[in-house]
Amino acid sequence: MPRNYLMLAVSPDNYGVTREQGFTVQGMRGNQKRKVQRVEVGDRILFYLTGVQKFAATATATSTLFEEHTPLWSNHNPDEDFPWRIKIKPAVVLDEDQFIDAMLIAPRMDYVKKWIPEWWPLAFVGDIHIIPKKDFLLLEEEMKKLARTKKQESQPGASPASP
Repeated sequence: MPRNYLMLAVSPDNYGVTREQGFTVQGMRGNQKRKVQRVEVGDRILFYLTGVQKFAATATATSTLFEEHTPLWSNHNPDEDFPWRIKIKPAVVLDEDQFIDAMLIAPRMDYVKKWIPEWWPLAFVGDIHIIPKKDFLLLEEEMKKLARTKKQESQPGASPASP
């Protein structure tokens, strides 16, 4: 059973790198070691894309923190190599046209209620956030619905109204 439900705020480019890696590994910046040390096997991860303000995928941690300096992700600081890493496995991965607009769903999250309504996007500033299980499950369930709909639409002879 997961102990932590995490939201990783990543750039679309860095999310693309994680996707290209098959959602097998996720790196965090050098200044994030203390937060990444809290990650345990089985913890659940939600990917939030900064800039575009969208939710894109969920995954599960399959390892604890390890250090690796092979450059994969990028940052405005060219010396940053995202050395604190965890192994992950994908759970729900949406296609880009299915990403969930945070502007539509985030105000329903308990996590953002710490901020005044007009400033809820401040809740997503920073790289790693521990969010309530309820919020994680809300978003993952919405992602599952979208993924099922896409799968049904892609099956020959299926229509969106098919069971």
